[in-house]
Amino acid sequence: MSQVFGGENTMTYFPEYLKTYPNMNTASPLHLSVNRLDRGYHPHRHDFLEFSYVVEGSGSEIINGVRHSMVPGTFTFVLPYQIHEILTAPGSTLILYNCMFSMDMLMEPGGQDGLSGLINAANPLPAYAHFIGGEQDKMCALIEDMFREYNGDDRWRKTLLQVRLKEVLVRFDRWRRKERSGEGDVQCACKSSPSVWRIIQYIHRNYQEDLTLTELASLFAMSASRISEVIKQTTGQTFVHFLHDLRLRHACSLLVSTDMRVTEIAHEVGYGSYKTFSRMFRESKGIAPKDYRKLKLQA
Repeated sequence: MSQVFGGENTMTYFPEYLKTYPNMNTASPLHLSVNRLDRGYHPHRHDFLEFSYVVEGSGSEIINGVRHSMVPGTFTFVLPYQIHEILTAPGSTLILYNCMFSMDMLMEPGGQDGLSGLINAANPLPAYAHFIGGEQDKMCALIEDMFREYNGDDRWRKTLLQVRLKEVLVRFDRWRRKERSGEGDVQCACKSSPSVWRIIQYIHRNYQEDLTLTELASLFAMSASRISEVIKQTTGQTFVHFLHDLRLRHACSLLVSTDMRVTEIAHEVGYGSYKTFSRMFRESKGIAPKDYRKLKLQA
């Protein structure tokens, strides 16, 4: 269902908000699939990262109002909260890989930034690149290998998938920079300023702490009301709802993938009391944390 937010002078339209994907609440939050689109895919947004790679067919994609063509070799990298839509060309069928994954997959051990610069670059780059020739063959082979690994069960599978994901994204970033240097100005789908993405990323990395708008205002030299406004504009959620959403998603992952006690999980994800955690969990999931764990483990 679409949503509309705004005050007296501005109205912001938010189409369907996709909140989940397979494997999201696991120790390896990544899902890779091959899809056939005869009629494209309607406008939507989500708070996870996604890349797509076209194997066959033709069409176009619109990201935050910026349109680009989709042909074999087109790679697209969609950032969280960007509104995007796929249009299949008449008489064609788009066949493409789609990979959905958490921002955590880009981080390095010890809290280092890793490839997080891909989502908050000071100089925004196009969200897509068209691979050709030998580079297209390399990218296609890399994603095919990643897909085989994803569907297998060999030792170190999760580790190798994360390595493959990072290699795919590095190759994409290098190629789009090379394309851009030869094409001059290219329209970018990143409508949010770099400072907004720094705030969003900071919240993603520190939601387990006792974050407040006042603290964020001090860190990013903006008023608390302005930070509240840009978070709502970017995510479609209030700061408080956004913070609870991140904490509860982490809690769901821990409930399914660990043996931690529920009270320990409550504190781990940022809640000072189990009572508050339990109440927020019930309001969001419609079920108690312990019952959620039983339900998922029995599935």
